[in-house]
Amino acid sequence: MPRTPHLDLPDLTGRLAVVTGGSDGMGVPLAARLAGAGAEVVLPVRNRAKGERALAAIADRVPGARVSLRDLDLSSLDSVAALGATLREEGRPVHLLVNNAGVMTPPERRTTADGFELQWGTNHLGHVALVAHLLPLLAAGRARVTSQTSIAANRNTVSWDDPGWERSYDGMRAYSHSKIAVGLFALELDRRSRAAGWGISSNLAHPGVAPTSLLAARPEVGRSRDTAGVRVIRLLSRVGLTGTVESAALPAVLAATAPEAGGRFYGPRGPGHLGGGPAEQSLFDNLRSPEDGARMWELSEELVGVPLTVG
Repeated sequence: MPRTPHLDLPDLTGRLAVVTGGSDGMGVPLAARLAGAGAEVVLPVRNRAKGERALAAIADRVPGARVSLRDLDLSSLDSVAALGATLREEGRPVHLLVNNAGVMTPPERRTTADGFELQWGTNHLGHVALVAHLLPLLAAGRARVTSQTSIAANRNTVSWDDPGWERSYDGMRAYSHSKIAVGLFALELDRRSRAAGWGISSNLAHPGVAPTSLLAARPEVGRSRDTAGVRVIRLLSRVGLTGTVESAALPAVLAATAPEAGGRFYGPRGPGHLGGGPAEQSLFDNLRSPEDGARMWELSEELVGVPLTVG
């Protein structure tokens, strides 16, 4: 079994961290790492039972961890707005936001509550709406926002003419599209924060390849059994050729806590960037264009219907 690489974290005592997708897969060790460094962690979850199991798992790892649940379904803009309202009512600055949750390759096109293709709506637009609703709290906390992209963002392209994949649907290409969008938006957030003086820094991470639940049986995406891909990944992980669930969490942890602020990209440093310890990496070609970043920002803001402004 591959060992989890060592990673020293700064003291996060007094910091409030919000981590989406923290009830499953790499989200659990990600949240546990932040809690272990002293942060108070909020886990917005779609499934309360899974959330409670995640709390128990984190408490086993980090006795005394301060972790709590909130309700969130990223595939519903109303649910995102409700979480934003709850956290604004609580009134506490947010110091770390990790946009980690996601879905991958439904076998057939599925849509969110708002009619968006599921991967585009959940992986990207739901997180855009969350950032928009939390911008005042993020600015108050001079926050670090970390967004989880994928090595899939290094291939295929953005479907600018059909972002909802209504004319034709290809699950893997739609997934790549959503993860390129995540990366373009994250980098544009950093540029706009610098220009407007919001005090928010935005970094980007990818987990490599690891045996998470993304390709496993997931009824909510119409997949009743594990894919052949996830069975292969489990085997490769066991023999050390790809990452583990534990190691896959570390690039995002590093992106959220590294002293280098803003516009940075982190991933595994092993062969092919599939596994290994976390390190800063060169941006994928698909993420390099500021013009594409501005275009994605404007399209996303229009679709979620929430202004991306601190004031």
